[in-house]
Amino acid sequence: MIHMEIHNAKKQDLYKIIELDKKMIGSDHRKEEINQAIKDEKCLIMFQEDEIAAFLIYHTHFFDCSFISLIMVDPAHQRKGLGSSLLTHMTKISPTNKLFSSTNESNESMKKTFIRNHFKKSGFVDNLDEGDPEIIYFKSCY
Repeated sequence: MIHMEIHNAKKQDLYKIIELDKKMIGSDHRKEEINQAIKDEKCLIMFQEDEIAAFLIYHTHFFDCSFISLIMVDPAHQRKGLGSSLLTHMTKISPTNKLFSSTNESNESMKKTFIRNHFKKSGFVDNLDEGDPEIIYFKSCY
């Protein structure tokens, strides 16, 4: 696993985070969500030199538990353990005892990342993406 510094995103990081998100999904429609996560100090980033290599957004509105709503790794940095590093860090700093996240059933890479990091399947939600259920994952933080 590669080690890079992980810290809370700052206001000045917003544009670079939005650019990475846009690069991955082809849209900047999550810019307000990202901006709010930065304001709430719930956006973690990893830098490689001067570029944001990965970021994570979480909240605590999922039945009063921490929920990672978004993990994004720049394609140039994928398969290097950045997602795992973010999950490990989040497990250590989670403000709640329980940490949840989710991914589409079709996202084999993220499913493997959750399993490698000792997250357990906790259920699924149908009808978000047609024909591709969302799998919920859980890990105890203490």
